[in-house]
Amino acid sequence: MGAALAPGAAVEVRVPASSANLGPGFDSVGLALGLWDSCVATITESPGLRIEVEGEGAADVPRDATHLVHRSMVRAWEELGVGAPAGLLLQCRNEVPHGRGLGSSATAIVTGIVAAQALHDVCRGAEGPVDLAFANTLAARLEGHPDNSSASVYGGLTLSWSDSDGDGTHTVRLSLHPEVRVLVLVPATQLSTAKARSVLPTHVRHGDAALNSARSALLVQALTDHPEHLLAGTREWLHQEARRESFGGSMELVDRLRAAGHAAVISGAGPSVLVLSTRDAVGSVAALVDTAWQVLDPGVPAEGAQVSVLAR
Repeated sequence: MGAALAPGAAVEVRVPASSANLGPGFDSVGLALGLWDSCVATITESPGLRIEVEGEGAADVPRDATHLVHRSMVRAWEELGVGAPAGLLLQCRNEVPHGRGLGSSATAIVTGIVAAQALHDVCRGAEGPVDLAFANTLAARLEGHPDNSSASVYGGLTLSWSDSDGDGTHTVRLSLHPEVRVLVLVPATQLSTAKARSVLPTHVRHGDAALNSARSALLVQALTDHPEHLLAGTREWLHQEARRESFGGSMELVDRLRAAGHAAVISGAGPSVLVLSTRDAVGSVAALVDTAWQVLDPGVPAEGAQVSVLAR
């Protein structure tokens, strides 16, 4: 077992939102977004779990041991060979909208794993950053796919894959072309990832897989070196059309934007829409979106999960 988690230790963790898939990069390509969830985790003298939540989703998330940040902390401590503390206070502030395809569950999972590591390091007197590779692999395992969580762990544009046994996750960070601008169009309606995945087909035509493979390779090239190919590089054949009815009006908005020449895709499991634009096209995108949609220009943070030690 590792060092005991001593009362009084406290850390603050900030983790960015993410968008995943970006069209053809299903379960592999992720992009961090400049919307941040934060959590102060304090080991307390008083036994018991206390959770405070404000911001997005505050009215709906549990305040007990089923809270996703807490569940992820416990799992991380198990992996580290550390017993959970008798007393724990979590003070969470959420900016990431829930159920909108912006990686809110992955953000919570990464927050919990990184907070658990940081508290463990503080209590054993370790210096230096947390192990992001550990966080990346465990978060992908808990989330079920690595695209959202890897972008939240590392920031920027990420490309992830898993070992053939599904146990290990590997990620490379790619340099987003400086002219690429990311807009997020957020509807009022929510859609759970589980529901969105439940309507996916169990089989894909070989020809469609080949088409998607080519566009996935082009997507990476467009995002990093040749943004003039963004529209072609975001065409996909695996998941969006199969989920059209689940997205409400999102696919209709995607169709309208793409017909006007904008690289629009469903963000993650939806129903938000992501537009990969260039700096001089932002105004023309907004002109095609009605007032039912919130238009966000969050930027793409170069860093992912961040930790501050508040007390040792």
